[in-house]
Amino acid sequence: MDSKQEYTITLYTENSIGILGRIAGIFTRRKINIESLSTSPSEIENVHRFTIVIEESEEVVRKLCMQIEKQIDVLKAYFNNNDELIWQEQALYKVPTNIIAEKAYVERLLRQYGANTVVIRNDYTVFETAGHREEIDNLTQELTKYGLIEFVRGARIAIIKASTGFHEKLLQFEKDEPSKEVIENEFLDKGNSVFTM
Repeated sequence: MDSKQEYTITLYTENSIGILGRIAGIFTRRKINIESLSTSPSEIENVHRFTIVIEESEEVVRKLCMQIEKQIDVLKAYFNNNDELIWQEQALYKVPTNIIAEKAYVERLLRQYGANTVVIRNDYTVFETAGHREEIDNLTQELTKYGLIEFVRGARIAIIKASTGFHEKLLQFEKDEPSKEVIENEFLDKGNSVFTM
């Protein structure tokens, strides 16, 4: 049996009510824990993109994607390991303002992790940073030593390295499929000569 590893599932769906619940239900029925889930508009008008992170075997993820694609509003499901993606997670940190002013180490730490200031108040300062989960976890651990007040990490967003994009595939699909224009039936005017037994 394949060993479990982290996979990112990318779904392209129509933007319809209830799609999130139906997709989450597939994971729930299979007792698969979702580590991270984000949804956003995609590069195609009226098509949404889901990015879902799970830890499973490749075989389970493949079957899961096939099942998800059977959903009526799902256009395409991809799965990739971390090496096949460019990905980031965003985080916000709230720390006491006086700690940053007093501790040069904290200021250096924030610079080292590329943190940007979002809000400065007398009692606290909010920073944001983006990176891989390990980097965010390391910064969180360090800031905890200096009175970290609050922390939140956003869901993963990812771009598939080798992909030319779903948009191109969708355009090709539309080109290959018969058009939705009304085509006159060549036998329509033949009447009874065609339809009699």
